[in-house]
Amino acid sequence: MNEEEIISGEELLKVKQEERKIRKTKKQISFLKKTLKFLIGVSIIFGIGACSMMKGWYFPQSTFSKFDTNRIHIANNNIVKVSTLKNLMKDIPISKLPIYMTDFDNLKEEILSLPPVENVYIRRYAFPARILIILKEATPLISITPDVEVSPVAVYTQTGQLITGSEYLPLPDKYKTILVLSYGNKGDDYHNWGIDKIREIEKITKYIETFSGEKMEYLDLRNPDDVYIKIPSVNIRLGKIDSKIYDKIRLIPSILPQIKTVNDKVKYIDLRWDSIFLKL
Repeated sequence: MNEEEIISGEELLKVKQEERKIRKTKKQISFLKKTLKFLIGVSIIFGIGACSMMKGWYFPQSTFSKFDTNRIHIANNNIVKVSTLKNLMKDIPISKLPIYMTDFDNLKEEILSLPPVENVYIRRYAFPARILIILKEATPLISITPDVEVSPVAVYTQTGQLITGSEYLPLPDKYKTILVLSYGNKGDDYHNWGIDKIREIEKITKYIETFSGEKMEYLDLRNPDDVYIKIPSVNIRLGKIDSKIYDKIRLIPSILPQIKTVNDKVKYIDLRWDSIFLKL
């Protein structure tokens, strides 16, 4: 072998040794990557498991029975009192699942059974586990009382739902309703009014207020065959409500100015007949 061949052999050996070192290093790096991925995976699984077992995800079983206000928040309840919800919730069982897996359909159904409630939304939060109950209440339309000096004993909503009971009444002052006087007798028991009756009362009220230019104080239905309406300036005797009543109401603007010219006190405007009369 000449000197050049010996040198080439030594260089080749060095190249091979370098390649073996590189392959060994790559294997070590690959092993470290796999080990690191495994450890990260195990850590994530362990972390998720540990996190899912944290108390912040769970409702204490006494939350509803004790009505824990730190975990139960209520919004938009103007008619439904907190005490009513408290009594409603005390016997509802609580799931042992984490808050994010718990459904509150049973609670929602119970709240929807309350007459003033049209819909309810329940939002869930964690750390600590808690819920926000958002109520959508029906809008009161008609208040019913046997006498103007007595607080309303019942309320009809715009959807025709009847609300009674001291847990809901009297309504907050923010609600302005049509006041109707009724004894709730067999001749016209307000408990049996349907949505058509509600719409009729609403229509009569709008007609009176539109053609008189005054706010109606109350509609007296205590005698269904002899109905009265009170506006600030005068009483109006409608008699029995029939298909002609709206035509008669349209005549009110023609008589109201004359009331001021009458010296004697006007007891009521009588709309029972074809012509308008003033009862003095």
